[in-house]
Amino acid sequence: MINVQHFFHESTSTLSYVVWAESGDAVVIDSALDYNADANSYTTEYADSIVEFCKEYQLRVHLILETHIHADHLTAGFYLKEKLNASTAIGECMENAPYDIKYADGDVLQAGELAITAVHTPGHTPCDFVFKVDNMVFTGDTIFMPDFGTGRCDFPNGSADALYTSITEKLYSLPDDTVIYVGHDYQPNSRELQFKTTVQEQKNHNIHVRHDTSREDFVKFRTQRDATLQEPKLLHQSIQFNSTSNI
Repeated sequence: MINVQHFFHESTSTLSYVVWAESGDAVVIDSALDYNADANSYTTEYADSIVEFCKEYQLRVHLILETHIHADHLTAGFYLKEKLNASTAIGECMENAPYDIKYADGDVLQAGELAITAVHTPGHTPCDFVFKVDNMVFTGDTIFMPDFGTGRCDFPNGSADALYTSITEKLYSLPDDTVIYVGHDYQPNSRELQFKTTVQEQKNHNIHVRHDTSREDFVKFRTQRDATLQEPKLLHQSIQFNSTSNI
């Protein structure tokens, strides 16, 4: 049995996950730090809640996984590496970033008895990945809850066309009952937090790309929508920190 515990970082709407096997072998996916823009500094309350959880359940965290270089929050990966005696990991296309492990499409990352398959899903950025664990997939910024849609594609080398391919050919090809855990929830219309859905629900109800949405329609919509979006508040701090582990 594979277990999942979510953590919600309210200031950036980020969802982080601890995933573990019955053996206690575990990974952390998409962590975050608390950033104070006025002081240009960070604190670790959110990350420490993950550390405390892992210690409480006596988990052996092997890997701190990133789905991509985040542009809206600072990763706690480098902090958790030291606190949990784990290794950091990111996609191989971020070859110059200071992570311990660089994974490629189709790689199986072994964390003790826990096996995680990395699947390349470019679009939001050229180096986005999702992680498949048993009948679950952790999608980062590739796709969100059905009522919020998909990730933006206007970062350097992002591509709405590539995102359409990633979603329709990689995610939607999984069994309908595959459970999807999203990387953000922006709680549209002030609804309660949601972070868990299925491939079937996405195919039937995602407001941006359903099973019958054409490539042309999606690319047109996504491109027009992205042109209206402001850049993330922590864009510059996040990219610098997450790429170099140094503000």
